[in-house]
Amino acid sequence: MGAATIEVTSNNFKETIESNDIVLVDYWAEWCGPCRAFGPIFEKAAQENPDIAFGKCNTENELELASAFQINSIPTLMVFKEGVLVFSQPGLLPAPVLNELIEKVRELDMDEVREKIAEHEKEHQAEQAQEAN
Repeated sequence: MGAATIEVTSNNFKETIESNDIVLVDYWAEWCGPCRAFGPIFEKAAQENPDIAFGKCNTENELELASAFQINSIPTLMVFKEGVLVFSQPGLLPAPVLNELIEKVRELDMDEVREKIAEHEKEHQAEQAQEAN
């Protein structure tokens, strides 16, 4: 693992998410071919974007963390901005797609995102209340 990425474990996950504005987490395993192919793409993006935290989570060693985020397929990439999960997708992303994703995340208006989350939660609560009646 290169110096540009950090190893994400259940011990440092919360701290990593909370202490960085943008965090990309690559869930991977040694035996996974697509994971090994995505590794250098992820490392290069980490080196090109030193202001962003790039974490790698070995799902073999971090079963609890992988389970908590319902990682069923690897590689899976998750992106957090200001502590909010804004992107989660399994599969190998080519470098141009990863770079475009990073730019979109940089441009995200988190006030707008939080507003949408709040609206969604209100709708969800209203649905639950109706189901209860």
